[in-house]
Order: sequence, then C-alpha cells, then structure tokens
Amino acid sequence: MWSLQELLLSLLLCIIFIKYLQMKWTARSLPPGPTPLPLIGNMWDLKFKLHPETLQQMAKMYGDIYTLWLGHTPLVVLNGCRTVKEGLISNSEELSNRPVASYIQDLTKGRGIAATNGHTWKQQRRFALMSLRNLGLGKRGLESQIQEVAHCLRESLAAKDEKPTNPSGLLIHAVANVISAVVFGYNFPIDDSVFQKLIKCNNILVESLGTTWGRIYDAFPALMRCIPGPHKKPFELLKYVEDFIKKEIKLHEENGSQDDPQDIIGHYLAQIAKTKHEPDSTYDEANMIQVVRDLFAAGTETTATTLQWAILYMVAYPDIQKKVQKELDTVLQGSLIYYEDRKRLPYTNAVIHEIQRSANITPVGMPRCPMKPVTISGYLLKKDTMILPNLDSVLNDPLYWETPNKFNPNHFLDKEGNFYTNDAFLPFAAGHRVCLGEQMARTELFLFFSTLLQAFSFQLPKGVTKINTNYVFKTTLQPQPYEICAIPR
Repeated sequence: MWSLQELLLSLLLCIIFIKYLQMKWTARSLPPGPTPLPLIGNMWDLKFKLHPETLQQMAKMYGDIYTLWLGHTPLVVLNGCRTVKEGLISNSEELSNRPVASYIQDLTKGRGIAATNGHTWKQQRRFALMSLRNLGLGKRGLESQIQEVAHCLRESLAAKDEKPTNPSGLLIHAVANVISAVVFGYNFPIDDSVFQKLIKCNNILVESLGTTWGRIYDAFPALMRCIPGPHKKPFELLKYVEDFIKKEIKLHEENGSQDDPQDIIGHYLAQIAKTKHEPDSTYDEANMIQVVRDLFAAGTETTATTLQWAILYMVAYPDIQKKVQKELDTVLQGSLIYYEDRKRLPYTNAVIHEIQRSANITPVGMPRCPMKPVTISGYLLKKDTMILPNLDSVLNDPLYWETPNKFNPNHFLDKEGNFYTNDAFLPFAAGHRVCLGEQMARTELFLFFSTLLQAFSFQLPKGVTKINTNYVFKTTLQPQPYEICAIPR
C-alpha cells in the first residue's frame, strides 16, 4: 500500500506531466522558441528576468517573433521595427488589452489606466488625456511650471559650488515636482520628508515590476498571492501611497476644488459628480487613487532616469556637449527657453532624441493581449495570448540605424543638419496603448536638458578618469551611480 505522501507526490507529478503535455500541444500553433521545462517553462533560460540582451539572443536563434514560456503561460515576443510596428500599429486596436493575471494587475487591483482593459480603461484614459489638456499640456500653462522647476533645479546645482555631486536625487525631485503640480496642485520643498518617502515608495513599486520575484509572480500568480516573501513588500508600501492620496482627496473636497479644478484630483472629483447618475460610469474614488498613482509613477521614473543618462552622456562626450552649448548660445543668446525653440535647435533636439534611443530606459514594453484572434507575421495568435513588444530591438535595429551601438546624434539629422524623426524611434511604444504622458515627457526633457546645458558645463571630478556607461538592469535601465561637477558657464 502507498502512503499518503506517496499518493500526493504521484498526483503532483501527474498534474505536472499533464500540464507539460498541454504546453506542448498549445505550442504547436505558436511561433517557435526554446523548449520549455516542466513547471517553470523558460524561466531558467531567462534567469527569471526579461533582460534585453537575452531577448536579442533569442531573436537571433528563433527569428523576429518567438515564444517564451513563463511557467505554463506562453509569451510571444516581437522583435525588430517591422514586426513590432505590425503588432502595435497595424493591429493597434486588437492589441490594446493587458494580461488579466499578472503582478501589475494585482498591484493596481484592476483599476486605473496602466493595467485595465475594456470600458474601464477607455473611460480612465480618456479622462486623463482630457484633464491633461485642460491643465495646459502642450500649452504655456504647464510649460511655465516646468520652466519654474527647471530654474529651481539650476539653482540647486549651482548651490553645490562645483563640488562633486550625484545629480540623481535633484533630478528625481525636480521631475516629481512637475507631476505633483499636475496631480496634487502644488510643489514640495526638496527637504520635505513626506515627499521624499512618497518618491522612495514610488521607486520601489516601479522597480519591483522588473525583479525576479515579479517574473515568478507573473508565472504563478495564484501561488504567489498565497505565500510570503519579498514580493509582498510592494503591497505593504501601497498603503502609505494610498493614504497620502486619500488625504489629498479629502483636502480637495473640503476646499471645493471640484468647483474650479486646477489639478487631476480636482478634475476627477468634478467628473465623479458629473457622472454619478450614469449606470456605466467607472469614475469613483478607487479608480481616482489608481489614476493618480499611475500618473505619478509614469511621470517620475522614466523622465528622471532619462535626464540622469543625459548628463552622463554629456560628460562622456564633451565634444557633443560643447556643440549643444554653442547652438544654445548662438540661437537663444541667454534667453528663457521654450519648447517651441526646439525647431530652431536641430542639433540639441537630435542629441535629446539620441539620448532616449541610446539609453533606451524601457527596453521592453508592457505586455499586451489581443481582444480577439490576430495574425502577426503569419502566426494566428488567440485571444488573450500575452504579447511582449521588445522596444530595445526597435531602437537598435541595424536596418534603421546607421550605428545602433554607438551614441550618434546624426541618427536624427539629415545631410544639411536639419532635424528629422526616424521611423524606428518608438521609446514611448505605439498604438492605442502609447504612453499618454509622451507630450509632457518630451517637453520636460527638452526644457530641463536645454536649461542645464545653457547654465553649466558638466565634467568628471578631479582624479576621476573613467566613465561607466553600462546600465543597471531594473524595471528601467538606469546608469551606474556617478558623480559630476556642474561648472557655471
């Protein structure tokens, strides 16, 4: 007679074997890829991370569309500009859904913008776009706020008195203050402990999405919800962020901010009041909290990280830094910088775009799922199949970039020195799920970068001769910690 333990073990092995046979059966209709292992799929091949270099190596073996397995869940990866654009642009509407069982879904509780689908996503995204426009996105209202924050950043760097400093903290605070003005209606002092904790929580939450634990959670969501571990820490931090937002909402309600909204919270309260009798409305406090979280996270991490790369690249390429400064001096002659000035500053504009391309801080886009069966590169992919656009492969596609592995602003300049946009420039993804903060990010990058280069020359501290431009792999690709000296011009 078998013992209970032997029976349970046999049952478990049978379940694993049946699941593996199901994987093999499902794989028949999917693009090719590495052979998955029972239970863990290709997680071992990936080292439990969606690393861009690993994905590129897979593409060399299996082509521009291939399948990886996260546990028992297939993930179809799109590589190269042609294949990614076929997925995100040619099939934009069909690929507008997000996976329903994932780490980010559980972190967002199925609310807000980033991880929702269908009617909820459409309403929340439409509200965010409308509110950002009303608050001055693309107009001088928001631009003047960015100019003010850029001025404060310049003063903070000047206060370092040319001493070696790591600029990351100042950059993160500056960028976070722009989105704070948009969502909360005011800026925070640099030494505000509450704001510093809010930024820290935000950073940890964003970084958790790219960790090994995040990948394991995506592969085994039902199991990971039940067991303890480091993957639970971000859920604990959510309480602090949500409590802060709830206090802001209460203050807005007490001050009647919805009567004359000046920020996202005010606009959302007004929207709740406007649609409270509509049966299909998704406007409520829970979604409002998540929308604020989505905007604050997206509006801080990516832009601040790009600016960190921008300063590092200027130190690494001093000749390019000098050419940018010469153009700024010649065209602007020390005057206040506006976003519209980018049209008169083709070289500066090209350098900013090349920083985004070369730094490539979000190498893989967020996974998408077809709303219905869709054909990509000849493969019919079923509804709800997870699809991952490898943006790194687009921004480094040798068919579209002359020197993809080299920092080269000429990628965005024609023979006459005029600026032009390359078709493979997709740092914000594309299609229905394109980053809704793209315009704000573009404006911030141009104004912050130009303001800093107009005011300072950046160089290495005395005695430091080596510059490390290798990235640290997290949810975003971040530069190694570094110090620079900001020399007033």
